[in-house]
Amino acid sequence: MNFDQLFNTFSSTNILILGDIMLDTYWWGTVDRISPEAPVPVVALVKKEYRVGGAANVALNTAALGAKTGIISVIGNDADGDQLLKLMSAFGIDSSGILRASNRITTNKVRVMGRNQQMMRLDGEVTHDIDLDQESALIKSVENYIELYSPSVLIFEDYNKGVLTKSIISAVTKICNKKGIITSVDPKRKNFLSYKGVTLFKPNLKEVRDGLNLMVDELNQQSLSGIHESLRKELQHSISLITLSEKGVFFQYENETAIIPTHIRNIADVSGAGDTVIAVASLVYAATRNIQLAAEMANIAGGLVCEEVGTVAINKQKLLAECKLLLTEI
Repeated sequence: MNFDQLFNTFSSTNILILGDIMLDTYWWGTVDRISPEAPVPVVALVKKEYRVGGAANVALNTAALGAKTGIISVIGNDADGDQLLKLMSAFGIDSSGILRASNRITTNKVRVMGRNQQMMRLDGEVTHDIDLDQESALIKSVENYIELYSPSVLIFEDYNKGVLTKSIISAVTKICNKKGIITSVDPKRKNFLSYKGVTLFKPNLKEVRDGLNLMVDELNQQSLSGIHESLRKELQHSISLITLSEKGVFFQYENETAIIPTHIRNIADVSGAGDTVIAVASLVYAATRNIQLAAEMANIAGGLVCEEVGTVAINKQKLLAECKLLLTEI
């Protein structure tokens, strides 16, 4: 595999992400004492930092690898939404398809960080489903983007915040299948079995257990292939890509299947690793149609971002170097 050539092709690949986006706010400070008011640490605030989260972090990862990236979602008509749009614009992400709603707020996860560790998280969000008018507008926004840019892949990024309703999932999947556009999914439990007919389904092991009400006593090729078949009966999808935490990733497409072990890392923070995995797997599969290569590269990328604190995008040059070092046999 010529990885330099592969990475160069990313710039000619167009990706659309649809789902729940959020603002990640970090309050960084120092901790020197316990509060006299309650048995909690006092964090002396040093700086505030804003990052994109949720589906926007998936978009950040594909954009960081050079892909032309668009994102469609619904956010609030508020200051957090303004900040989120500003950040996405700075990273070259096309957010023109994002709808703003007066009856919702922009999801904001505020993390209080002391001694390079998360001390507390405060969530501001609305999680009920968007209304029928917003559903129609969102589907129209997807149709317009596809008409203008013909994306190679559409990624459903579901965080159970109400943007991805069953009606939207069904309608958009049908549109993409009709147009020959790859669809990949990072699911959550609420709509777990709603993604019928998609190309690539990427849950983690806990989501599979919850979504299918399965008890998995032993992780091996046979048991994971059984899970793939159980998912296939429900979804009629093509590819399963299941992340196994420290045990790596599993993939299956027809009779092609493998468990890919993790590479040893100094883990600092697992936040956003799943976003990176779905971003890299979708982009590589769209560029190559090689699911083993996509799974191998996504596995490496997920490990790399875990070495950083907080949600961060994959570093293109680091990923390229690691792929050359670790995937010489592909």
